[in-house]
Amino acid sequence: MRALLLEKLYDWSKIPYQKFLKKNDAWNIEVSKLLRYPKDSLGQGLGLFITKHNFELQDKLESHDVFHVLTNTGITVPEEVSMQFYLLGNGKRSLYLFSVVFLGLLLYPDYFTTFKNTYNRGKKALQFHQLDFLKMLHLPIQKIKTTFLIS
Repeated sequence: MRALLLEKLYDWSKIPYQKFLKKNDAWNIEVSKLLRYPKDSLGQGLGLFITKHNFELQDKLESHDVFHVLTNTGITVPEEVSMQFYLLGNGKRSLYLFSVVFLGLLLYPDYFTTFKNTYNRGKKALQFHQLDFLKMLHLPIQKIKTTFLIS
């Protein structure tokens, strides 16, 4: 029930968030092009992630899926909340992030230790949340993770 509540809130908030709060440009790239990037590159990894989960790239929200790829985070609701804690630890600040963190703590108090540990992992990584990932699609995932200490 709590996962359904958060999913509905996400569905309700996604379009206004994309339209009014996200200032970056959409990438305008097809998944098929991502899959043609070199083996083990960020582009290919993103394409595989999207394909595996039957997702579509969402305009202006492409970095969100990159965060999944770089942090090896799954797509369940607790994992989504956990990823936001990682990003909070990494220095990211946004209304969306604060909303997810607050609601995640409220609805998933049993995951507090997981959220805390993930937050600490994000603090240990060098700040990467603000990078222009579109320009990094050709780079090996492991090189990005090593460079920014992403665990």
